[in-house]
Amino acid sequence: MNWPDKVEGPYFDELTRGQKFAGAPGVTLTEGHAAVHQAIVGDRMRLPLDHALCAEVTGNDAPLAHPALVWDVAIGQSTLATHHVRANLFYRGLAFRRFPVLGDTLRTVTEVVGLRENSRRPGRKPTGMAALRITTVDQHDRPVLDFWRCAMLPLRRPDQETGHADDLSELGAGPLPKPPLEDWQLAAFRDRVPGEHFADLTVGRTWQVVGADVVSSAPELARLTLNIARAHHDAAAAGGTRLVYGGHTIGLALSHTTRALPNIVAVTAWDGCDHLAPVHENDSLTSEVEVTGLRALPDGGGLVDLRVVVSAAEPVLDWRFTVVMA
Repeated sequence: MNWPDKVEGPYFDELTRGQKFAGAPGVTLTEGHAAVHQAIVGDRMRLPLDHALCAEVTGNDAPLAHPALVWDVAIGQSTLATHHVRANLFYRGLAFRRFPVLGDTLRTVTEVVGLRENSRRPGRKPTGMAALRITTVDQHDRPVLDFWRCAMLPLRRPDQETGHADDLSELGAGPLPKPPLEDWQLAAFRDRVPGEHFADLTVGRTWQVVGADVVSSAPELARLTLNIARAHHDAAAAGGTRLVYGGHTIGLALSHTTRALPNIVAVTAWDGCDHLAPVHENDSLTSEVEVTGLRALPDGGGLVDLRVVVSAAEPVLDWRFTVVMA
């Protein structure tokens, strides 16, 4: 009898340092992607929504793609390496090299840069941590994103130890690149949009966003962004209840942040993002937002460092990132 071939990704013990995954389809960002993404995570950033304002500020007639849509697609393309993922522990060093517009095509290569088998515990199936570097370019091979994530994967052969013991503590360390804001007219944003801007903020200011957001359409977001991790689609693979893709929680956190700071111009980078606990469909999420740093730009406006802690019944996400304000 001929058994069918299994269509699946690798287990932890089948990964090797230097291994690359480049087979995910390229994705051309369209208005359809933008609309579905907005319906799921609640996009409230002005430039992706207001195409006339976007053209005035960026000088580009093509509408800016929402940053969360861009990183969601890049992460989804990287899941060729993490089909069997049990959890994604953190992201590090995500920074935009350029801001894509609708009509651009994203292509991603994922490289295994570190492996560490977890300590074995009685009664638990063995797992390991895979450090992945994710590099995304557009249709002209111009850099878009370059970042790291750390995924926990099971072993296919649990009776065999791998010996992998890489130090992953410095993953993604180092300075982030300068934001790609050449020719942007932040003064035009400041003139057009009422409310608080960069000069009105102080370090240490905090907001509690009142009202919870329900997590819905989780498999739909995973499908939209090519995310094939089993735990987001197959309840059995997730231990009985599907896990929500981490970018879904991050997207809702950004939506909450734009309620506290409605005049965010763009997201430039993440310093780090830690998943503190799992999120499931129909969980209700709330957020607290804090300004942790302010850096003025030479021509006005500046970079704002933010920390957002998202909670369901308990804290589930600790996200530290940088935005541009006028």
